[in-house]
Amino acid sequence: MPTRPSQVDPRRLESWARHRKAVGQRIRALRIEQGLTQEALALESGVTRNVLIQVEHGRRGLLYERLFDIAEVLGVDAGQLLTHDR
Repeated sequence: MPTRPSQVDPRRLESWARHRKAVGQRIRALRIEQGLTQEALALESGVTRNVLIQVEHGRRGLLYERLFDIAEVLGVDAGQLLTHDR
């Protein structure tokens, strides 16, 4: 039996997909603005490059802790990665 609404509600699944994509796009935009490669951001933040690629493409979410690690490397507040306006 599913334990979370996202496992059964197609609207919830779509909503989470939009959020993942938006966060990934913000991470990518900030990384590029700062002249960082995916490899550099991955190494400095403690995630693998493959995970970072999947996050930037909106195919994967992040652990709460990794979101803060990435934000720290990018020099922004973690909340800026979650909001629509930077």
